[in-house]
Amino acid sequence: MISRRTSLLALASLAASPVAAQQAPAATSLDSRYTDRGGDMVADTPQDASQQVDPSTLIFAYTPVEDPAVYRKVWDGFLAHLAKETGKRVQFFAVQNNAAQIEAMRAGRLHVAGFNTGSTPLAVNCSGFVPFAMMASKSGEFGYEMEVIVPSDSPIQKLEDLRGRTLTFSQQTSNSGYKAPVALLQSQFNLREGTDYRSNFSGRHDNSVIGVANRDYEAAAVANSVMRRMIARNAIDAARIRTIYKSDSFPTTAYGIAHNLKPELAEKIRAAFFSFNWEGSALLEEFGKSEPPQEKFIPITYSEQWSVIRQIDQATNVSYACR
Repeated sequence: MISRRTSLLALASLAASPVAAQQAPAATSLDSRYTDRGGDMVADTPQDASQQVDPSTLIFAYTPVEDPAVYRKVWDGFLAHLAKETGKRVQFFAVQNNAAQIEAMRAGRLHVAGFNTGSTPLAVNCSGFVPFAMMASKSGEFGYEMEVIVPSDSPIQKLEDLRGRTLTFSQQTSNSGYKAPVALLQSQFNLREGTDYRSNFSGRHDNSVIGVANRDYEAAAVANSVMRRMIARNAIDAARIRTIYKSDSFPTTAYGIAHNLKPELAEKIRAAFFSFNWEGSALLEEFGKSEPPQEKFIPITYSEQWSVIRQIDQATNVSYACR
């Protein structure tokens, strides 16, 4: 049985308390190497033309949620379109974890990327990531939910039953795979990580899903968009998994660019996202399986769409400082 949904703002309710506000770091502070003259919370293009880059090969990376080999093929058609629209060679970079992806952009080795929901704020503040697009349905619907799943025959029936048990997360930078469930369990159920329940990390959402299906994990917090695609590909048997909690919707992967690309190139990249023809594409075949289906790119802003994510980060004392 799926528990009643909780408002996303309720997940971030700790951020409203004076204690949390005093403890939490500033949620919108860019690293000192970046400047936000426009007040839109993302790094501006350097005014000094010598600091702007115009690479002969654009490096693209998709958030490391599943087998990189699968997604290299999924993105082939789009990357060919990106190459045509920009006049650049385009190379797919298979990153193994969120930290590697963030570091690659900070070091200047990554130019175009899709960062997952939870790591987007760190990428913005620490790596100069400028998000401008997100996948949505043809009617503009978007989002995914965090689900807490257990083996189908598990005695765990509700979130309160996690007390004294082990909950598996994906990575600490993940919104649905760590930050949102930790905030939810603490604020709504008075369950604190390390005190009322144990935790471990699988590394990726697909590992968590497979681990629950194989009864390696007692419970796991996952992005259901990943789980649904795995079920659609018959990577797991849906009958071996049961959901005990499902959240309201979060924004999905943010797509954008490194802040220091030459303005002319940056504009061509933006245009390529919104001019891509999804019909018959590998992107539609893969991401159209989501609910709602992801069938086009829509424009977004970090300040608006990621507001609730920043609140959750503040509630859980997440720091955007670069390490």
